[in-house]
Amino acid sequence: MNPLVKFMASPAGRIARIVVGLALIAGGLFGLGGTAGLIVAVVGILPLAAGVLDICVLAPLMGAPLRGREVRR
Repeated sequence: MNPLVKFMASPAGRIARIVVGLALIAGGLFGLGGTAGLIVAVVGILPLAAGVLDICVLAPLMGAPLRGREVRR
């Protein structure tokens, strides 16, 4: 299995996705502002949702299951 997918499906990868998502949202809304900031904040929803829902959107591209629990088995 691809090491990136293995890491992203791990608990540490899940936390990393949540932190990156929150950082993108906060940076976009409070750092950049305006239209560009709003776009960055909306993009930050993807890693945040993926971490909260325990899915890895890159895994199917590498032939692994979408759900993190299934990748960890």
